[in-house]
Amino acid sequence: TGILRMADVEGILLSTLQDGPITNSLEFAEKHGVDHLAVVGVLKSLNGDNFIEMVPEDHEGWKLTDEGDEYASKGSPEAIVFNLVSADGSDKDEIEKLAGAIAKVGLSQCMQAKWLKIDKEKGGKIFREASSITDVVKDQLNGIRNGTFPAKTELDKLKKRKLIIQANFKTYRVTKGSAYAPTRSKAAADITMEMMMDGSWKTQRFKPYNFDALGQDPCAGRLHPLLKVRAQFREIFLEMGFEEMPTDRFVESSFWNFDALFQPQAHPARDMQDTFFIKDPARTLSVPQDYLAKVKSTHESGECATGGVQDPAATPIGSLGYRNTWNLVEAEKNLLRTHTTAISAQMLYRLASRDKFEPKKYFSIDRVFRNETLDATHLAEFHQIEGLVVGKNLALGDLMGMIQ
Repeated sequence: TGILRMADVEGILLSTLQDGPITNSLEFAEKHGVDHLAVVGVLKSLNGDNFIEMVPEDHEGWKLTDEGDEYASKGSPEAIVFNLVSADGSDKDEIEKLAGAIAKVGLSQCMQAKWLKIDKEKGGKIFREASSITDVVKDQLNGIRNGTFPAKTELDKLKKRKLIIQANFKTYRVTKGSAYAPTRSKAAADITMEMMMDGSWKTQRFKPYNFDALGQDPCAGRLHPLLKVRAQFREIFLEMGFEEMPTDRFVESSFWNFDALFQPQAHPARDMQDTFFIKDPARTLSVPQDYLAKVKSTHESGECATGGVQDPAATPIGSLGYRNTWNLVEAEKNLLRTHTTAISAQMLYRLASRDKFEPKKYFSIDRVFRNETLDATHLAEFHQIEGLVVGKNLALGDLMGMIQ
């Protein structure tokens, strides 16, 4: 019949209905060499325009499992094993070697069907008991594959062997609908100026209004673009195994915001023109004294050495420092953080204070503040995205791979 287009299927359907109803849509599809699902699609389209009426009918069906499909193509294990046994008999080990994985099942089924027998007097040798056989299982499976089902008792046997599974299917009885016509013209969605001018609107078929259709979604209650991007970046970090740092405080000390990051105290970024300093409380009281001493030494002379519980062998860090006097008063000043790296410094300090080294991946997305001149494109606050990977023997390649 060749390959039919959907328009051809529709035409054949409507033409067939002129002579009477279509009792079974599956039989119609097989007769015209068309996939049944394609026919059902055309039927539903015609039904939507009231060209036809379709009544579903449920049927019990079966389909082959992967194992059943293999047996249908190659033959059942019992038939294969029977054909491997020679007329003079064969050793069981030889049959198992030749038949492979299906030997056990094949021998068992052959014995039940009395196709083969074991002669214990001849050392357990296997002989044919039937002169010839018909591979009934293969024939039944091929029949099921083509839509022909054997008796229920045979189906139960095949089901017990897990060669078939139930696959119910649905067909349709098709009759003419209220708007039936031998051909279907396309329904118009809107009336046009041309229809008004030539009067064709009087006979034109229009699509019916669907009063249950949903309207366009109102543009309200959506995420702000900044929050949307923030959520996207946060999801990426979490999927890569990063932990979110606790950045839920805006006020930091100059120690963590500047000094612990080894920014010199004379740096211009620490001036009031760039940083919001807090009036009350103006100073912090929560700087760890042991770490403060190391930071002070590094700033002044670079004489600080590595060491601690994780690295007992202290080694110089190889710095000369800034060669000036480090001022504690400057370090204790409170401010609105100028970057979330102040939190990163504290997370590194906590990791270094543990008894055992542990690799970590941290990230944060939060607000930071700068004493900027406000205009149409600049505010005094913005968001910073920060990622931090802590591990041993990391190199530039690791950074490039992480960014990629």
